[in-house]
Amino acid sequence: MVLRIPPFMVLWCQWHLRQLTTRVTHVLPVSDDGGSTAEIVRVLGGPAVGDIRSRCLRLADNSDSEALAVRVLLAHRLSGESAEAAKADWYEVVEGDHALWRGVSEPYKHTIRAFLVYFHTQILRHSTERFNFRNGSVGNFFFAGARLFFRSLEAAIFLFSRVARIPEGSLVLPAICTEERITLGAELANSAVIRGQNEISHPAAPESPGPIRVDKHGRGPPLAAPIRRIFYLSAEGTMREHEVFPPPNPRLLTALDTADAIIYGMGSLYTSICPSLILKGVGERIAAQSVPKIFLLNGSHDRETSASSSRGGPMSAADSVSAVCDALNRRHTKAGEPLDLPPSAYVTALLVPAGGAIDLDTPALEVIGIRQVVEVQSIRDANGNCLFEPGALVHAIGEVVGSHIL
Repeated sequence: MVLRIPPFMVLWCQWHLRQLTTRVTHVLPVSDDGGSTAEIVRVLGGPAVGDIRSRCLRLADNSDSEALAVRVLLAHRLSGESAEAAKADWYEVVEGDHALWRGVSEPYKHTIRAFLVYFHTQILRHSTERFNFRNGSVGNFFFAGARLFFRSLEAAIFLFSRVARIPEGSLVLPAICTEERITLGAELANSAVIRGQNEISHPAAPESPGPIRVDKHGRGPPLAAPIRRIFYLSAEGTMREHEVFPPPNPRLLTALDTADAIIYGMGSLYTSICPSLILKGVGERIAAQSVPKIFLLNGSHDRETSASSSRGGPMSAADSVSAVCDALNRRHTKAGEPLDLPPSAYVTALLVPAGGAIDLDTPALEVIGIRQVVEVQSIRDANGNCLFEPGALVHAIGEVVGSHIL
């Protein structure tokens, strides 16, 4: 059985998924604006690559010593102590003297260094903007250098995929094809607007000037009101930031047309999942497919789901499903042409980690047409969060897809 799944999911269970299939299309937004990604965008512009780089590294091969060495190199973060210490760390990397290069063969080293050097020359060309390397990601710098060299985000992904030895059949696609800076915005139920993915999901006051490592487990202060909708902003071509309606990546629509299953995965509901769903055409393509459409419910709440617009307290399972369906229906869009399809057109099965913190309101799920709810064995991470047990999750996905085929 071959699955072509365009998931909006975090595949920390990637090894287990490979036992089921390696033919997976991962669709990711380009609006990440935290950490070193924000510094790259500030100085060089363009779309954010942090989430895509992270996914590519999760998929990277580490079956031999050189593959592991390459993965460690691209996952390395520069010193967070100070800008000076980070710059010294960076110069060792870009000049090829860092201990991280041990175990990387000369052809591999020359290929990777070429794009790191190109990134560095682009930084030097922007003499009016001093780049802060603190907590910088070497993988992000390689990605940015490739994108700038090819003038194409997808070409950079192709190169990164080959360098990181992503398995044949696994694709990473940006939800939007753009070379412009795109900002994510959130409109709250009280009409207030928050600008920037990081500000929406996990804002934090910097300890010192320059980029800091983003704490994705930190929730920050509570939102003033529940999130009503997610949208895109751009300052390109005008003197001020304004809402834009970018088209989806055509390859995303093609992947949806040929999918054997569609998975909405774990991650921040409004900033990781919904940005790929609000694009015109995505809702239509998903609704038209008669394949399993599986929603993976998070095991714990974050800042984005801490307040429900339909009831007191945090969002329930039905609230989360409804939020995804509202995004696909473009319910609150200001561009016109919203859809009015029921949740059952978008979600056919809900997978839930056993013992999770999100209220599984089964009667409310039945009211909106979600009747296949599967409880999956769970584990706890170092922070006490409830997560799907990887092997059990992949088995459950296989069971849902297999039962649909039969």
